[in-house]
Order: sequence, then structure tokens, then C-alpha cells
Amino acid sequence: MSDDPLARERSHLSASRAALRTMRHEVEALDIRDVTANWVNARVLEARTEARIKELADLAHTPLFFGRLDYLRTVHEGRSFYIGRRHVHDGHGDPMVVDWRAPVSQPFYRATRKDPLDVELRRRFGYTAGDLTAYEDERLSDPAETAGTSRLLQQEIERPRVGPMRDIVATIQPEQDEIVRSGLGGTLCVQGGPGTGKTAVGLHRVAYLLYAHRERLARTGTLVIGPNRSFLHYIEQVLPALGELGVEQATVDDLVAHVEVRGTDGAAAAVVKGDARMAEVLRRALHSHVTLPAEPVVVVRGSRRWRIPGYELEEIVRELLARDIRYGAAREALPQRIAHAVLVRMEQAGEAPDDRVQDAVARNPAVKAAVKALWPPVDPAKLVLRLLSDPQFLAAHAEGLLSAEEQRTILWTKPPRGPRSARWSPADAVLIDEAADLVRRTRSLGHIVLDEAQDLSPMQYRAVGRRCTTGSATVLGDLAQGTTPWATASWREALSHLGKPDAAVEELTAGFRVPREVIAYASRLLPHMSPGLMAVTSVRESPGSLEVREVGGGPGELDAAVLAACRESLLREGSIGLIAADARVEALASALTAASVAYLAPGTRTTAESRLTLVPASLAKGLEYDYVVLDDPASVVAGEPDERTGLRRLYVALTRAVSGLTVLHRGPLPAALGDRPAERHTAHE
Repeated sequence: MSDDPLARERSHLSASRAALRTMRHEVEALDIRDVTANWVNARVLEARTEARIKELADLAHTPLFFGRLDYLRTVHEGRSFYIGRRHVHDGHGDPMVVDWRAPVSQPFYRATRKDPLDVELRRRFGYTAGDLTAYEDERLSDPAETAGTSRLLQQEIERPRVGPMRDIVATIQPEQDEIVRSGLGGTLCVQGGPGTGKTAVGLHRVAYLLYAHRERLARTGTLVIGPNRSFLHYIEQVLPALGELGVEQATVDDLVAHVEVRGTDGAAAAVVKGDARMAEVLRRALHSHVTLPAEPVVVVRGSRRWRIPGYELEEIVRELLARDIRYGAAREALPQRIAHAVLVRMEQAGEAPDDRVQDAVARNPAVKAAVKALWPPVDPAKLVLRLLSDPQFLAAHAEGLLSAEEQRTILWTKPPRGPRSARWSPADAVLIDEAADLVRRTRSLGHIVLDEAQDLSPMQYRAVGRRCTTGSATVLGDLAQGTTPWATASWREALSHLGKPDAAVEELTAGFRVPREVIAYASRLLPHMSPGLMAVTSVRESPGSLEVREVGGGPGELDAAVLAACRESLLREGSIGLIAADARVEALASALTAASVAYLAPGTRTTAESRLTLVPASLAKGLEYDYVVLDDPASVVAGEPDERTGLRRLYVALTRAVSGLTVLHRGPLPAALGDRPAERHTAHE
């Protein structure tokens, strides 16, 4: 055995990789052809085997382990445990790498010198291109050793970002770990400013819950909901890197895709359609189709006629309405209730009918005709179409809920002929989803992670909430980054719409991504757009990370200055994001093309060869780049319908940088930013 500690750790890494390959080969060699009773079980076992093989893949540039814990001799017999992304055991079943989610791994994230949790030594490993190149020790139980900042931890946080979002499993902080390991039973809301790691925390929480409650969540399902496809593409590799391959990802628009969305709403109409009052409007409109009987039902069976009087039918209908069950479920129950009333009369006449007779009566033409008249089928899309097209119908069911002006705002000026020809908007699709749930209950999942939740309308919260009515949720967001006209005002209000009013709300205030100088500059906007919200305190000091340049001359000079800043950034290592107001993107794209500067669209994976992404400000949320060039902040603010939303959009754009931010402007900066940092000011004439 070598006396060189680094050589010993490299040897353990090689042995662990060999053990992982053996584990994979053992699964691949399994013969499952004759171990199942039928073809269905065979398919299930085959799918599980294939999934297990994928889970055991050894990713060349992903460290198999990133830490080691040496426990005191009084605990775990003084053993050492290597902490990694997945469990690896040797031929005897002894662990060579312990899954980061296992209880024995928890002190790697939680132990401190004040509370070492029985850990004698915590070792962190540094890697370069998959090779173990360094280690760093903390002797937590040694009172003589002083606390200090981990150099390897800092390097991992600041490592250049090329490609999709990566996991933070090696750098999870104690306050983040508490959220990650929270139980499955309750819903949790995480308020976190830029760079606090809330998205990564949410994804790692999914991975932890799947580890701790695998069988339950395998039955009920998990779902990650993001704001747009670009965001989902950006985060899609995090869970697979942690060994979790079966988690679905979607946007809210995907969830409510009952119709083709081809239209858009103005801000005023979208706000009203997204208001929670619309749920009651829809409920009233749906139940208006139920009518009370005007005549009896007469069922003919053989030579006998069985009569159910109108007053008894009315009692049945009123009882079903009072139970407040789904419209479709009540409609299915109605023929059985009528049939039961007939069977009571049969028994009173001396007959002995059974369940088969009741089912036959429920299918009797007279009963079916009565059900169709009393409780007719309702198509959710047609219901919403009528509400938005018929002023009288809307007025009848919005009375006391929506003002006359609000009703006029959401009515279509030219009603379509039918659902297929309608130019449905995203807000309309949410209304249809609400109506569909009133007709038939939406399937509930075991756990949902909802990211960038601050931008959802109350009706969108309801759409998400009905998909976890019997499960739980992790809600992630930042109130300061709400950039929709209906953005969430408070988490308590949002959680109420979600159907989880008792959820715990946690706040992350320590920033690990955005440099201190950059976040301090962006935080100047907070009093003007989100008063009372706590600013993020960055743990990263990076002098020179912020530069604000005023550009003289016309618009062409600004384009040239932006190009120059992009070229400067490309000389550095890592990804570059050029963020601009949506209206400026086309001009900047033309300038980049004319200058032969290659660029990508948001959601496209960056590579070592293509590192510059041109990002409309409206799509910047949730993304991050090593270096950001921000084009004309005033244009970003002016591109929104009101100043508060514009300042929030600017706040998002200012906080996408990990290593450096360059702000270029031709006219005055937004007043809320105050005086620019003079030491970073460079004028281009």
C-alpha cells in the first residue's frame, strides 16, 4: 500500500469504478426469460432491468465519489465512508461508495466544528476532467484546528459552466440539506433569491425523496414543472446524473394541453382569466346544465310499469348536487339512484331483484332519457367557449364575482364557430383544465416540484394543485423575480390557491452563484419593485466582476460595443450569455451574424466550441452563464407593460452571471439603479 494519500485515494477510485462495472455486468448477465408467470410481468421486469443497467452507467467525467467521512472509533467502528452520487459495493457486498442520500452520508453536509456529529475527519476531493487531482481535510473533532473556507468547495462552485445545468451534490450547504431531506408528507415552499441554489435544491430533493420513498413514488409518480422548454432543457441532466431516470418534466402549458393554443390575451384579459374567481364562474356555468324534473320516469319491465314521481327524482338530483361531487361522477351515479328507487318498489311488490336487475334498469331507455335531460353531458371546451362568447351566459354566472368591465374584457369580439376553430390562449387552456376537473377528477401524483412559481396565476396554481391533491409539492421561487402581470404577491396566497395552505415556507438568503459585487448592484432595485424582501448576501467575493459602460453615438455604436464585450468574454473560459430586451434581439442577431460571431438560442446546449447564447430577457429566468453581457437596461425595463414588471425583468437579467457581468447602455440607466459604480465605468466614444 502506497504511503502517498493521494495515490491511495486514486487506487480506491479505480477499484470503485471496477466494482461498478462488475455490478453492471452482473445485471446485464441476468437471464429473466423463465422467471415470470406471464408476458406482462416479463415486460415489467425487462423494463426494470434496463433501467437498472442505465443507473449503473459510469460517467467518465462525473466523479464517482467527492468526499470521505472518517467516524470516531466509538461510532461505526471508526470506519471510513466514501460519499458519492450512487452506491457501489464490492464482491462481498461491502460498500465502496455510499449514496449521498443515505443517513450515514448526512454529516458530510451538516457536520461543523461546534457539532461534528461524531465525525473525526471530513475529506473533500478535487477533480480535473474526471481525474482525482487533490484532496482537502477538515478535522472536525480536533479543537486545535481552526475553521476556514474550503478551497475545493469554492473551486467547485466557481467551476466554468459549459453545457446543461449540473448537480450540486458535492457542494450542498447545511441550510440547503435541511430542505433536501425534508419529509415527503408535507408541502414545502422555498423563497430564494438569485444564486441561492433553489432550483438545484428542488431537484436534489426529488432525488432524495425517490431514494427514501422509492416504492411509494414509483406507484404515484413524480413531476418537475418549469416555466418554459428552454429551462427544462437546461435542467434535464441533473436528475440522470444523480441516477434518477424516471422523473417527468413539463411546463404548466403541457399540463393543460386539452386544446391547441394559437392565440394570446392582452394583459388585462389574462389577469381576469387567471383570477381564482373564474373557478366559481365555471362551477356555476357547469351546474346550470342540471335541471329539476318536470315529469315522472316510467320504467317498463315485462308486463309491469314502475313509476318514479317527479318529487322523488327532484330529491335525488338535489342530493347529488348537495354532495358536491364531480359533475361526471354524479351523472354516472344518477341512473343507479333512479334504478335503486325502482328496485325498492319491486321489493315492496314482492319481487326479489338483485344487482343485475338494478344494472338493467339503469340502462333502461326511459332512465337513460331522464339522465340526459336532467344531467346532460358537458364538454369542458364547449363550456368555456360559451362563457367567452355569450355575454348573457357569462353575466348570469359571473354575477357578484366579475364586474361588467371585467366581463367585457374577457369576452371575444368575434366568437368562433366551435372549439376547433377557436384561437385559444394559454389562459383559456387553464380554464378548460379547470372545467375538465369539475367534470372528472384529475389524477394526483405523489410529488411535484414547481419551479419559478412566482409567475403563476391563481388559476395556474389550481391546475398544478389538483395534480397533487393526495400528494405533496416543493414550490420554488423568488417574489422579486415575478415578471407577469399576475405575479404572486405572497407565498401564503399562492399556497392557498395550490390547495396547500399549511405548507412550510423556508427562505434561502445565502448566495453561492452570483458574485457579491453583482448581487449588490442588482439589489438596488429591490426597494422599488419588492419592498420588504430581504436581499441575498453572496458568500463570493470577486473584485472586478461588475463593469458598467456608457456608450456614446447612435444605436450602431451600442451594437458595436456589445460585440466587443462578447469577444472579450469569449477570451475567458466558460459560457457567455448576451441578454437583451426582446425587441433588441433581432438587431443583435444580425450584428453577430454580420461579424461572424457564432451564437446559440436559449435551451441549446453549449459546448467548448459554441459558448455564446443570445437570450431574450423574457427567457433569461432560471438560466446561468459564467459571463453575461447585458444590453441596454433601460430597453429591458421599457419592454414590459409597467415599471415594476420591467424592473423585475431587469433584476433577473442582472443576476444570471456566475463570474462577471458587463452592462452596456447608450442612454440613462433606470433611475432605480442609482449611480453606476464609477470605478467600473468606461465610456466608448
